Amino acid sequence: MKKNEHIALENDFIRMIQANERIVYKVCSFYVSEIFPMEDLYQEAVLNLWKAYPKFRNESSYSTWIYKIALNTCISGMRKESKYHQNVPLSLSDELVFESDNLEEELKELYRLIYQLKNLERAVILLYLEEKSYQEIADITGLSLCNVATKLKRIKEKLKVMSNQ
Repeated sequence: MKKNEHIALENDFIRMIQANERIVYKVCSFYVSEIFPMEDLYQEAVLNLWKAYPKFRNESSYSTWIYKIALNTCISGMRKESKYHQNVPLSLSDELVFESDNLEEELKELYRLIYQLKNLERAVILLYLEEKSYQEIADITGLSLCNVATKLKRIKEKLKVMSNQ
């Protein structure tokens, strides 16, 4: 690749990240742990996006592609963490996720419950809360459309049970 082409690629990538950094931040915030702080997850996700960027084929929207890479990065990190660190609690600082003290208690409780879900469940409900269609959720997670619908129903039921405990 010529120097001018490389510079153009870098500039396009930077613009794309700046336009979609909220997606990366949102995904990473659902997987923050003591072992993987926000800065590390965000940096790892952006690095993986950069590595994959030259291969992006415009078969999906940038946001769908970003969700997929960021989720895979975070879930892979959680798998590595669980191999090396047993019983590491998932603890999130309120400042990371909740930007304002004015959020309703119900919303904080919902997020607290979501953090207790398994990685894939967390990914599916995150995308659902981001108002992604079932098809988009399937494309991002690699699940079938039917499996997305089933998982969402079960996740909602699980969250309802958890909230009553």
